[in-house]
Amino acid sequence: MGKVYEVIDDRLADWLKKQHMFFVATAPLSESGSINCSPKGGDSFRILGDTEVAYQDLTGSGVETIAHLRENARIVVMFCAFEGPPKIVRLHGKGTVITEGHEEFDNLAEKFTPHVGARSIIHIAVNRISDSCGYSVPLFEFRGDRDILDKWSENKGEEALKQYRQSNNAVSIDGLPGLESDA
Repeated sequence: MGKVYEVIDDRLADWLKKQHMFFVATAPLSESGSINCSPKGGDSFRILGDTEVAYQDLTGSGVETIAHLRENARIVVMFCAFEGPPKIVRLHGKGTVITEGHEEFDNLAEKFTPHVGARSIIHIAVNRISDSCGYSVPLFEFRGDRDILDKWSENKGEEALKQYRQSNNAVSIDGLPGLESDA
């Protein structure tokens, strides 16, 4: 049933690009820390190489993924086929948080559609690529991307977004460092 891949080949890349949604999971080192799983959508995922991917991270109410990556770099990205033949793909790896001012930020940012609410790019060096059946994943029909976060970010404006991130994204729910105060 399941298969482990050496690289993200063309066939797998084509399948990944067709998915409308993916999930990101991270965890702190502490056994008492909160595991995080976040859904992502829109045109925010990029395949950069055979074992290299990135996604555009938009402003949110929490900062768990960023805090966990800064602590231990462990991340898994999971895609599920909600349309067509069943399939699940997981990309395990080591993630790096790239914020404005980082030497790689401009190079990576040009690969994404600009968003006022973008707060970082999560770069992942993938060290395990696998699929599984997905037989129990339900079928859903994609109706469209939501624009609520984009509108919220545009209405807030750049300065108010910075203040929001300073207030809400500085530390994780477990007290781990999140975004720097100028992000």
